[in-house]
Amino acid sequence: MLRMKHTFYLLTLLLLLVSACTTTFKNESEKSSTANAGVSIAVLGTAQDAGAPQSGCKKSCCESKWGNSNSTNLVSSLGLIDAKNSNTYLFDATPDLPNQIKTLSDFNVTSDKSMVDAIFLTHAHIGHYTGLMYMGKEAMDAKQIPTYAMPRMKTFLENNGPWDQLVSRGNIKIKVLQNEHTVRLSENLEVTPFLVPHRDEYSETVGYKILGPNKTALFIPDIDKWEKWEKDVITEINKVDYAFLDATFFSGKEMNNRDISEIPHPFVVESIERFKDLSPLEKNKIIFMHFNHTNPLLNSQSEESKLVLAEGFRIARKDTQFEL
Repeated sequence: MLRMKHTFYLLTLLLLLVSACTTTFKNESEKSSTANAGVSIAVLGTAQDAGAPQSGCKKSCCESKWGNSNSTNLVSSLGLIDAKNSNTYLFDATPDLPNQIKTLSDFNVTSDKSMVDAIFLTHAHIGHYTGLMYMGKEAMDAKQIPTYAMPRMKTFLENNGPWDQLVSRGNIKIKVLQNEHTVRLSENLEVTPFLVPHRDEYSETVGYKILGPNKTALFIPDIDKWEKWEKDVITEINKVDYAFLDATFFSGKEMNNRDISEIPHPFVVESIERFKDLSPLEKNKIIFMHFNHTNPLLNSQSEESKLVLAEGFRIARKDTQFEL
């Protein structure tokens, strides 16, 4: 009798353990499914327009990267994934566009589409629009890809080759943006462009605010200096959950072969000083990206990277995703 009771207790305990394991696995599966079915931002590249290593560079920051695909840094870009509606959107068309579209397609597990549903351009500097060339006849010969651009950017594309051919052949369909006018992509996803001061030789420059179902992001890959902007950057950071910000140069010291005044950007050291009094929560919203090939933040093991993290900020790394 005692042996039978003992056996019964052992069987009961075993069933409880199996039930607990099954329940845990189910919950983890549901959590993963929920995340995949939501809205998220993916970092598709972190380097400044010319990438890293950069053409013609013989400095130590590039030497170890030549011929080493694992050390190559793709040009700065964000992807927006709306898995619920099986859509993806690209922010800036970089020279690394083919790789970045493939990555974005892989992230969107609810769709088998090989092309993005729209592209949002920030301005007419080489790292931010020249990837449009892959839409053309010589490449994928795309069909009417919605391409959002500000008025001057639209005029630039329509009146200069080879970009005008993309328009005339219908590879892209330009949709005109207006400053502070929101584009509604779905019932829970909105994008709003806003002007920022930059070297606007061919077009105006915008950043974007991306409003998701639960969180909001700021994307400013290029700006001259924070103090030149008519808005207060700290106020704008307070309004969002993520702030992907221009970090082209860590400091002026790294550029010893060019006049740094001709290529103004907020140095990371300046941004750290400007944001030093923010709370830990606010600092954690800031994600630095768009690194020049000389910027030590490209190296996750550098002392500068460790300093930025120790100060409470974040550093963008390729393939990182952020839920919206």
